[in-house]
Amino acid sequence: MRAQAFYKLVTMDEADLYGRLFELLTEHNIAYCLIGGQAVNAYVEPLISLDLDVVVATDQIEKAADLLGHEFTIKRFPHRLSISSAQSGLRVQIQIDPRYASFPSRAEARDVLGVHLCVASLDDVLQGKIWAAQDPTRRGSKFQKDLLTSRD
Repeated sequence: MRAQAFYKLVTMDEADLYGRLFELLTEHNIAYCLIGGQAVNAYVEPLISLDLDVVVATDQIEKAADLLGHEFTIKRFPHRLSISSAQSGLRVQIQIDPRYASFPSRAEARDVLGVHLCVASLDDVLQGKIWAAQDPTRRGSKFQKDLLTSRD
């Protein structure tokens, strides 16, 4: 079984949220990059997660939200957009925190579970993980997962 098929099976992504999200962003020339745990998968042996974190270029966030809103459910929060589908177990977060604004400009094409995607640079992935770890409102389960993925 190929990596992407396995990932789709594990995440129960019948809506193809993973594929359509990046397809739509790419088709409409929206600058983005993958961050968080899935971005780590581009640099090390993969770990499967239901979380998918993305940054979209600041000036294209509304365009992306409008485009994605035609196919998926969007909920707005102060520093993120949550994208979901009843037919997918994925939990997609588009970060709109201004600290991430420069990440897409330094992103590079990398293989993530068999798919070529724009991924934040290794330095930016690390910086994002540091910011997340320092967030006092971060769920304890997310912190435990970060500890797990940082082990060799």
